[in-house]
Amino acid sequence: MKHIIVVTGGSRSGKSVYAETYARRLADAKGVGLVYIATAEAFDAEMQTRIEEHQLRRGSEWANLHAPLALAETLYASDGQGVCLVDCLTIWLNNLIFSDMDISTATEGLLTAIADRQDPVIFVTNEVGSGIVPENALARRFRDEAGRLNQKVAAIADEVYVSISGIPMQLKP
Repeated sequence: MKHIIVVTGGSRSGKSVYAETYARRLADAKGVGLVYIATAEAFDAEMQTRIEEHQLRRGSEWANLHAPLALAETLYASDGQGVCLVDCLTIWLNNLIFSDMDISTATEGLLTAIADRQDPVIFVTNEVGSGIVPENALARRFRDEAGRLNQKVAAIADEVYVSISGIPMQLKP
């Protein structure tokens, strides 16, 4: 039943909505539940509103888990509960950077958890490499690390989609 899907795109490109729709379709076809792993933290009122909007849109059929840092561990713990949607890898990466964690070690742990997983998992991530070169070292580091992380997860994925203006396009069958 294992199946790895990556959905990428820019901000507000429709990637989360597409990933949620795909997850529901997959869960219905397999007769299993839905698990949502959120990586975002509500550091301010605006972010809290975004999180609430996502939760409202998804509805109550999702089991909601929170993994701002321990993503690999949460993937292990949720395996066997149904189709899993992780939203999103770039927020997780941001959390790692600002917690001064070793990104390489965390990425390897994530890749191992993905390889060991039995249930399908869909990863939402942002494509951040299409813009200008950022002016500061931290922003350049984030962009570079996001590109490397996305490449590694996409390389082991069964399917990869990019969403542009709400239109998902398959990049990898």
